[in-house]
Amino acid sequence: MTIKQSKTADAITDAVIVLVMILIIVVTLYPFLNVVAKSFNNPIDTVKGGIHILPRAPTIDNYRDLFSAGSNLPSAFRMSVLRTVIGTLSGVLSCAMLAFALSRRDFMFRKLFTTLLVVTMYVGGGLIPEYILIRNLGLINTFGVYIIPGLISAFNVIIIRTFIQGIPISLQESAKIDGANDVRIFFNIILPLCMPVLATVALFIAVGQWNSWFDTYLYTRAVKALSTLQFELMKVLDSAQNVSSSADVYSEGLRNAKRNPEALKMAITVIATVPILVVYPFLQRYFVSGMTLGSVKE
Repeated sequence: MTIKQSKTADAITDAVIVLVMILIIVVTLYPFLNVVAKSFNNPIDTVKGGIHILPRAPTIDNYRDLFSAGSNLPSAFRMSVLRTVIGTLSGVLSCAMLAFALSRRDFMFRKLFTTLLVVTMYVGGGLIPEYILIRNLGLINTFGVYIIPGLISAFNVIIIRTFIQGIPISLQESAKIDGANDVRIFFNIILPLCMPVLATVALFIAVGQWNSWFDTYLYTRAVKALSTLQFELMKVLDSAQNVSSSADVYSEGLRNAKRNPEALKMAITVIATVPILVVYPFLQRYFVSGMTLGSVKE
């Protein structure tokens, strides 16, 4: 094959790759753009269908209705942000501390505690024992029910422990020779070196905290101030669907445009998704390196 033919083949290959990547981008972005377009479209017009990536009758009525006077969404949004921030920071720190202990070769009960931790990934007590435990701990109708039960995740601990085991043990030994204790080694040496895997675990925990609503339904729905965004959005969507279930969606939409389930569903999806999408780009590079480097050992 001549140099000219080789260049032609490379150009064709590059063109095919570019076209495939463009197709993947379109397929990936279209559903989200469609949701955004419907969320900013007039509720009555949305019922007609035919909306793709741009709103046909632009309006913010769907969002105005969700955050209208008397709505608990602003308070619920703040509560979701608060539980996500506190739950993520406390969860990452707790998992990292346990992972550090289990990674130490001089820890006598390392294998025993690791086995017990892994067992929890496959065996659970069920919903009723969990509810009884949380009730006996006095966590019902308290903010602590969002934080304490999720402090430790066996999966996250194993990821962090594997990453720590890949850090040369000589770093810890050198620090000990210089007089550093275990606490200082953990905070000054281990944590800074574990930033990629910690960011990965933080993303896992943050997404779980942000999307959680069932714990609100079970444990704190009696306290309005503890209601979370996902739970409030679920109630709004359920209410809108109940309105449309008793009549034809067209006539019901004309009588009560602000309660069109399709339009509200799209607005709810955008509100619930955008905060995570905003945070993800800042953690993406850590996320990729944390998932790959966590499997490398010394």
